[in-house]
Amino acid sequence: MNHDDEMIRKHYEMLPARIARIRKEIGRPLTLSEKILFSHMHPDYGDANEIKTGDGYTGFIPDRIGMQDATAQMALLQFMLAGMDTSRVPVSIHCDHLITAREGAEKDLDTAIVQNREIYDFLRTAAARYDLDFWEPGTGIIHQVVFENYAFPGGLMIGTDSHTPNAGGLGMLAIGTGGADAVDAMTGMPWELRWPLITGVRLTGRLNGWTSPKDLILKLTGMLTVKGGTGHIIEYFGEGCTSLSATGKATICNMGAETGATCSVFGFDDSMKAYLEATGRADIAGMAEAAGEHLAADPEVLENPEKYFDRVLEIDLTTLEPYINGPFSPDRAVPVSEIKKEMEEKGWPDRISAGLLGSCTNSSYEDLSRSASVLRFVLENNIPVLSELKISPGSEKIRELAEKGGFMDVFRSAGAMIFANACGPCIGQWDRKNSGNDAINTIIHSFNRNFSKRADGNPNTHAFVASPVIVAALTVAGRLSFNPLTDELENRDGNRYCLPEPQGHELPATGFNIVRTKKNKTQNTVSSEIRIDPSSQRLQLLEPFPPWDGGDFHRLRLLIKAAGKCTTDHISMAGIWLKYRGHLENISANYMMGAVNFFTGLPGTALNPDTGEYSDVHELAKYFRQQGSGSVVAGGENFGEGSSREHAAMEPRFLGVRAIIAVSFARIHETNLKKQGLLALTFADSSDYERIREDDRIDITGMKEFSPGGPISVMLFHSDGTSEGFQATHSYNRTQIEWFRAGSALNLIRKKKK
Repeated sequence: MNHDDEMIRKHYEMLPARIARIRKEIGRPLTLSEKILFSHMHPDYGDANEIKTGDGYTGFIPDRIGMQDATAQMALLQFMLAGMDTSRVPVSIHCDHLITAREGAEKDLDTAIVQNREIYDFLRTAAARYDLDFWEPGTGIIHQVVFENYAFPGGLMIGTDSHTPNAGGLGMLAIGTGGADAVDAMTGMPWELRWPLITGVRLTGRLNGWTSPKDLILKLTGMLTVKGGTGHIIEYFGEGCTSLSATGKATICNMGAETGATCSVFGFDDSMKAYLEATGRADIAGMAEAAGEHLAADPEVLENPEKYFDRVLEIDLTTLEPYINGPFSPDRAVPVSEIKKEMEEKGWPDRISAGLLGSCTNSSYEDLSRSASVLRFVLENNIPVLSELKISPGSEKIRELAEKGGFMDVFRSAGAMIFANACGPCIGQWDRKNSGNDAINTIIHSFNRNFSKRADGNPNTHAFVASPVIVAALTVAGRLSFNPLTDELENRDGNRYCLPEPQGHELPATGFNIVRTKKNKTQNTVSSEIRIDPSSQRLQLLEPFPPWDGGDFHRLRLLIKAAGKCTTDHISMAGIWLKYRGHLENISANYMMGAVNFFTGLPGTALNPDTGEYSDVHELAKYFRQQGSGSVVAGGENFGEGSSREHAAMEPRFLGVRAIIAVSFARIHETNLKKQGLLALTFADSSDYERIREDDRIDITGMKEFSPGGPISVMLFHSDGTSEGFQATHSYNRTQIEWFRAGSALNLIRKKKK
């Protein structure tokens, strides 16, 4: 057994007694989500009957933490500021975000190692200093590597990436967080979460033909929208679950993040057992099988789900058809049979310039084998591939197994470029040729997000999300309007063919353990040097944020009033800015550069009322900071949706923003703002958003009486001499108010340690 196996063994040994105690306290049957949450509650947070009283927040002890290299930098810088000698929770660091897709796997990886040597050295030495697992560049995408090595049924983990819920495919509650949340857990503090509601999704029937697990979540995302899952765990149940592979379940849980859901989860079953065994974890599979009754919802819940879930939805897998979601939002769901009509009505470009397969969402052995079957038929029948094809394997294990299975040769024969085992185009790390001219074009990919400019920086790239086999088929056809279920393709000899239904393998017959890994398991050495050059432009030691001064906020300036969708990509862009993720001052230069100004309709600029001129938002924020006035940002619905990046909260704090007032917040971003000592307020009446004018000065009062559920007053002073006020609400609990008073959650941790 390795160090994780012993922890897992103890968890399973204690699980029956824990569940029995909880069921007795609650006095009713339990969902799977409740079993996992209750069994990981921090003892300081009372018994199970108290969890939905008071402020609604509960503290948990996660089993492990995952970090990718872009978020790990700031998380580790904060952990260093906390002054701890080692992490109280097992942590793994995965180098997957900083590799740019450009010329192909080998060259791109070599370039990344040279360009990011400073960052990799920092992460590697920090891992050595704090006894963390370090996965070298090229070993794979965090969520795929976690799934292959760390995820286990009934566990609880947090990860500094919004698609951490991928591990739900192995029956684990895996929740995306900001880096400050990870620091809490690493220091031994309770990790806090507002107790979630639970959406039950009953699956009936069985997938067939061209449908894939991806189609289920594409449909569900359309049903719930990008904010419909906020505050909920999505728990799948029903006989349809048993027909899905573990990696198919992971795809569904991964993209559940696009509904705003806290996470998603499936109950333990034979597909999970088979996957654990194939990946060399037969001992864990055996322990999970023995504890099986505690790794699924109670029978009474399954018999009367409406009684125990907060809402219940149903999807029939037998009648489900393939979906294509997009463009510009992952919840714009269109069945493949209707995409041609929708495309013509909306004026979307039909010609597909590129098809992209892989990513953390869809790069399993099953995904690649089924996609290869589509392309193999095309090659055998001399059918031309009319669009560029790009492949991003999820891990080195998957890549090597795909080579052994012949899938990579099929992709290469179809003209594909094989990128490194990294995120690449999925997160904007795609140095795409001819993308700088803002040409109107369409791409289709098997990723999870398709916000404007996300893949290649071009606002006119219409990105559509689909399953790997649909991506493969439409890449061959070169047309968004092509329906592989009904339409024909013409080969070079003029013959016409219908594509046969895809075929593939759920798992490799040889298992996964033929493949080498490049993980460094380091040993804690208190004297280990953590390398940061004081003159570095990519890494910067943090200084604590100042504490609250004890008073109300007077005459703050409006920095920007953001219109429409404002994701963390709009607030703190990725792409070329990833290189500054460890340097707060430098990365703050991208603050709100993608946000659309309500008053001008233009992105990234705002009015300086003192000069009458428009400037970049970050420059204006620095101007207000230098004037000693501070500033306020106003936003609309689901403000901060998307990636977990806490830079979107640290940047405004660094630039002197004192409060964000929005119609509503995405869960992770709201928590990140609170962690950094910012006020995250919501309009009591959403129409009050309209009251804010471009040159307002703003008072926020009631801070001395700041309390859970207590009112906060906002007064607007207009330049014409008039004024008006409104009430703001908040979701701070007592602990979070202490974060605010201390200046940040980290300041409070440091104070308690001293």
